[in-house]
Amino acid sequence: MELLIITGLSGAGKTRAADVCEDLNYYCVDNLPAALLPSFAALCSAAHGRYERAALVMDVRSLTDHKVLLSMLDELAKLDGTVRILYLEAKYDTILRRYKESRRRHPLAEPGGSIREALQRESALLAPLRDRADLVIDTTGLSLNRLKARIRSLLEPGEAPFTVNLVSFGYKHGIPSEADLVFDVRCLPNPYYDDELREKTGLDPAVAAYVFEGGAAQALLDRLTDLIAFLIPQYGPDRTELTIAVGCTGGHHRSVAMAQALADALEAAGHAVSVVHRDAER
Repeated sequence: MELLIITGLSGAGKTRAADVCEDLNYYCVDNLPAALLPSFAALCSAAHGRYERAALVMDVRSLTDHKVLLSMLDELAKLDGTVRILYLEAKYDTILRRYKESRRRHPLAEPGGSIREALQRESALLAPLRDRADLVIDTTGLSLNRLKARIRSLLEPGEAPFTVNLVSFGYKHGIPSEADLVFDVRCLPNPYYDDELREKTGLDPAVAAYVFEGGAAQALLDRLTDLIAFLIPQYGPDRTELTIAVGCTGGHHRSVAMAQALADALEAAGHAVSVVHRDAER
């Protein structure tokens, strides 16, 4: 069993870290009281591999008695498994700005007191835990993608595969909000005007053949494949995925055929690819 305790200063990114852990197949629990830590660890240990990797987000409200917690950690170390502490921190000015943007209340804030004063008390309370931490990340100046990459590199050493996420869509239904790049393929032949193809999608071989007839679609596919292969290494270690949206009018024919062909071409070139046809069945 692997148990990861995510803690640190409020506003430093503990929730974001938990999201990354979920993506890495950790079973995550938010704000577990410290008194329940031994029981939770015993439950995971007895679950026969169901909770082989667990991550607990613990903030200062459950860590006020650090001596008790450190004693519990000593006991957990005797279990069959690994117990690690991931501690997140940031410069006070950065956390103050984040609180101003989110308009949330610091858990140690007192009536009439400042967030900076609350942060100073929090730092003092968590100092013994920070000293005990196995992993420490200063999130000052880190974008979300860089934070994800940093956590992944610490929890799973070794280079994570860069994934290209392809999404076909119809402009009439809106551009996918998660897209990093958007390509418009409404310039290609439209199977909608063929009565035999209208009710089919771009996954149908006849529809794909119609779209790629004449050579324009193949020329576009070749150029997109080369462009994406060039872009992937340019993003460097700061991110591990790229989301590309391919759109046509309704998202049934041209975008589906092109996105699927692009996925096949990138996979054949050795890239990790996922593909979703968002509007194909609308």
